[in-house]
Amino acid sequence: MTITIATSNVNGLRAANRKGVSSWVGAMAPDIWCMQEVRAPQVEIEPIFDDFAQRYAQSGKVSSPDALVRMNEVCKIKGRAGVGLLSDLPVVAQRYGLPGLEEDVDTGRWIEADVTTPQGYEITVASVYVHSGAADDALKMAQKFRFLDQMLVRMGELRDEAARGGRQAVLCGDFNIAHTPLDIKNAKANLKHAGFMPSERVYIDKWLDEYAFVDVMRNLAGDIQGPYTWWSQRGRAFDNNVGWRIDYQFATPELAETARGFVIDKAPSYATRWSDHAPLIVTYDV
Repeated sequence: MTITIATSNVNGLRAANRKGVSSWVGAMAPDIWCMQEVRAPQVEIEPIFDDFAQRYAQSGKVSSPDALVRMNEVCKIKGRAGVGLLSDLPVVAQRYGLPGLEEDVDTGRWIEADVTTPQGYEITVASVYVHSGAADDALKMAQKFRFLDQMLVRMGELRDEAARGGRQAVLCGDFNIAHTPLDIKNAKANLKHAGFMPSERVYIDKWLDEYAFVDVMRNLAGDIQGPYTWWSQRGRAFDNNVGWRIDYQFATPELAETARGFVIDKAPSYATRWSDHAPLIVTYDV
């Protein structure tokens, strides 16, 4: 029996809801859905999540709306970040925030759920939103690197847990780094831009080489150009497929081996998309 895990930067939950994300939820209803850039206060998130739960129930994925597990953390800085996680599978533990980071700007960027699969296999799923940074803003880059450094600590713990035969883990989210020239349309033009600077890309090298995480989509797709998950709102980037791959699922080896396929659910047209990112959906045979 397979499960589906989706990750998507919603570019503002309220805006996505106005643009029809609820129809996507009804059609796709992934078993686990990690979302980033929720950017809404709790009082406005809850009724939208309630509507999503109704749609999960209508699709038959849960017995009732109350059976859908709903998690989120709001950034303490209004209008920034915010991550969420929905699961139609049982969640046995929930954790909020990246340990070691106390500043308001780092809130609403990391939540974890320990999920039990239909076969009784426990996995840790994290919804992650890394700072975007800005090459000409030293403070924003310092915030990004501080977050990335603290991620290494937590990833080491998750790696060690998996290596001991404990829970496998998958980190899902918008990491705001394109790893290699295969992950960005115009590599040379962006070498000095946040998101593709060598000083950022080396972190993904560490995750894959030193920490033994697997870039699940790339592992399935092979060494092809793209496919991308984000397109600038400027010009005709979406129509011309001038994109970046910055949304990922990084899994520990045993879990990564169970991945059977992926879909980047790019909207058919600019007018029909509900975010500037497309969801990345991976099917696992856990």
